[in-house]
Amino acid sequence: MATAAAPPNASTRPAATGGAYYRTNATHPSGTSSSRPQITTDDYEPWYTQPSPSNRMLLSLKSEIPKEVEWALDRLCRLSRNEQFFVRAIPGLIDALCQWPEWYVNERAQGRKLDSIVFCSSPEDVQLRRHALESLFVLRNASFNDANAVELATHRRTQNLLGRALTFLDDQSDIDAEFLVNCIELLHSCAPTLVLPPASASPTRPIHLARLENLTLHSTNRSLIIPSLLTLTLLLHNPKNAGHFSATSPALTAGLRYLPLFVDTPLTTACLEFLYAHLSNSSMCQAFLLHPELRNTVRLLLTLIISEQAVEETSVEISATVDIESVPSVEQKNYELVGEELDTIVAMPEPERSLKWLKTIFATHPTGELTQVEFWNLYKDTFTKYAADHPMLAAADVIKNVTVVFPHAQAMVIQGPPQKFVIRGIDRRKVATSEERFKCLWDRSSCSAAPLSTARELWSHLTDHLALSTSEACLWGQCPYTNSATAELTRHLMTHIAPTTQPPKYPGQPEIPTPSTGAVSDTAPTTRVPPPPPNPSIKYITPTADAPNRTLIALLIIRILFRASFASVDAAPRADGDHFGFPGVLEEMEEEQPDMSTDIQSMEGELCGRRVFVSVRDLLNSVKLRDASLMNWINEMADVGLQHPTEMEDDED
Repeated sequence: MATAAAPPNASTRPAATGGAYYRTNATHPSGTSSSRPQITTDDYEPWYTQPSPSNRMLLSLKSEIPKEVEWALDRLCRLSRNEQFFVRAIPGLIDALCQWPEWYVNERAQGRKLDSIVFCSSPEDVQLRRHALESLFVLRNASFNDANAVELATHRRTQNLLGRALTFLDDQSDIDAEFLVNCIELLHSCAPTLVLPPASASPTRPIHLARLENLTLHSTNRSLIIPSLLTLTLLLHNPKNAGHFSATSPALTAGLRYLPLFVDTPLTTACLEFLYAHLSNSSMCQAFLLHPELRNTVRLLLTLIISEQAVEETSVEISATVDIESVPSVEQKNYELVGEELDTIVAMPEPERSLKWLKTIFATHPTGELTQVEFWNLYKDTFTKYAADHPMLAAADVIKNVTVVFPHAQAMVIQGPPQKFVIRGIDRRKVATSEERFKCLWDRSSCSAAPLSTARELWSHLTDHLALSTSEACLWGQCPYTNSATAELTRHLMTHIAPTTQPPKYPGQPEIPTPSTGAVSDTAPTTRVPPPPPNPSIKYITPTADAPNRTLIALLIIRILFRASFASVDAAPRADGDHFGFPGVLEEMEEEQPDMSTDIQSMEGELCGRRVFVSVRDLLNSVKLRDASLMNWINEMADVGLQHPTEMEDDED
């Protein structure tokens, strides 16, 4: 075959975009054509998009000259994605583009392996195969435009090409798989307007449905499974194709199989859309209620919704007005050496005396601080009058002994105006000043005894008073208790003795909450209203974003199954003698009686569906949606166990 010369500027680079070349000649605002001559620059080539049968690209395709065909296909591959590219504007373009894909399908139908590795394909076959793929790629890109999709769907050669490609191409072959992907995506664009032959016209299913269902179930190529599911969805969404629904469809099995792959969003979205199209048919939905995977499917859909919801924890304070009574604080004072303890320490020689004095007077305190002057003055005031018996230590030696008794203490200088010489890490030992705790109040608080130091001493002192008393009344303070039995009176006196140690107070609660002033007092403390907690609050989960696309589709599927499970419950009752209204007026039963076996299967399916929705109530309660209407759907389905308690039992495994 003679090779023609390449078209003008065929070897040059095309312009960056094709959209600019759809413009008509420029005109002046007045409407007249511009007289300014157009300047043609280097590296420029027109796109030849004139809408006529003599279009430059169309003629190049029909010429079958390799370089001309390559030039035309290269330009069409880039033009076909432009929204202003219409195939009907170039009459004969579809027929010209179909010739190479048809050649490829015919060769594969005859059993030729065009992608053989052992026997290399001839250069002519390689070139024709490339033309076939590029031509199909142009048709596939052009079909994304709605006008082009309608044109391709009604064209006889396009439908014949798709049917034969689905019949003879092998999805296990790499080159065939690429060709099949483009064919299925082209069919997907044409599916909304494609009407299949009636199911009653042939005992076998149409090749479009049969091969697509087979690919979804048996193919291992994800690039084929997703477009096959999407194409089946559009085909079955057409009401005129409703007769081709099948309860045992392989695509339904495939959709349920791939549904748990939540991380693969395109695949699970395709599965959800097919399930929605399948279950939107009432007969298919009733049949699915008896499907063995019904329970797992509903649980998977709810799990998908929960996994995609965006929530946050919200806290609301619900504190009430309370009366606060301050906790009585225990006053403290510095520990002082007195009596026998002072005499014992004074009699010791130095440095034992200073060490014992430090252990008795001071205690470890991490944040405690004492100036060195105060420390020395305290030592000097304590032992100066006893210096004749035992000489005192120098100030430096006494300060050094601090680190001996308290290793964590440290003498330091704090800079600043003025400087401070301190000892950090110790503080004066504190003792409680509530000496009245162990003061005797006998004889109506007139006992002259000094406050005692322990509870045991106070009890011993009280028993002496009781032994000398002849009164049957308790003489402690203003106590009104009276008992003639000495043993009972003795036990009563123990209630007036304070405990040896004060109960510790929680540092984070400086105040005690008490009941509000409106609370009614009760003499029985076990039945009174308890005080409110210190910081009452309620924490709950709230959604923060709208539901994504997959969640909405999953919710629609669940809603369809729920309505089908309770179809007989929601149906209006028929008028008869057992219902309200006019018992004497009965409806004429002229319509044909339904098949009893169908009614039994329908009721059995509804019961199975109700049991499933009762069993997933815990998952329904975990769903949080931002939209109030959608959340009402969830609440309605979650309350099904309360409304129908007779269906609470699950199916037996």
